[in-house]
Amino acid sequence: MIISVALVLGAYLLGSVSSAIIVCRLMGLPDPRTQGSNNPGATNVLRIGGPKAKPAAAITLAGDMLKGVLPMLVAHGFGAAPLTLALVGIAAFVGHLFPVFFGFRGGKGVATALGVQFGLYWPIGAATAAVWLFVAKVLKISSLSALVSMALAPVFLWFFWPEPKLVGMQIVITGLLFLRHRSNIRKLLRGEEDKIGSAAEEGPAGEGPRA
Repeated sequence: MIISVALVLGAYLLGSVSSAIIVCRLMGLPDPRTQGSNNPGATNVLRIGGPKAKPAAAITLAGDMLKGVLPMLVAHGFGAAPLTLALVGIAAFVGHLFPVFFGFRGGKGVATALGVQFGLYWPIGAATAAVWLFVAKVLKISSLSALVSMALAPVFLWFFWPEPKLVGMQIVITGLLFLRHRSNIRKLLRGEEDKIGSAAEEGPAGEGPRA
């Protein structure tokens, strides 16, 4: 019981380390909570990063994924039961959404959710990532790619590891992710969501991104 509690608490604390904010501070970029979409995530770092955008976004993405991967691998290493694995995954994800170290103002959780899936069982993460890449390639809308891939994630989890507690974990994560994307969903319904790399993401010269 003590080990399980420690694993869950550790997952939340690691999830609370905001990769976007730390990367932006270290690289001299604006606070992602106050620029662009005001979301501390890799996509917004790519928007506001200027000449440093691609490396900053890549580091942010890797950091956010590791926040999901590492707690799951550690839990596996301790031979955690499915319930503990599920709670660890949710804790890491919730930590990213509501980070205790950054005023509980976190990101939308796509990369961390994907990291949880890879850490749990890599084929689940690979299947979800493949859907994200396919939708992004065809429709070129980042938020839609996230929503479609995460909507299918519980199905992938059930196919590869039909454990109700773990499927329940993914349903909770998907539900929270949809809640965090509610503004994007409204834009999608109105046909106003920007496409990946579109000029609409950038404001007039010197003003930075609009989204």
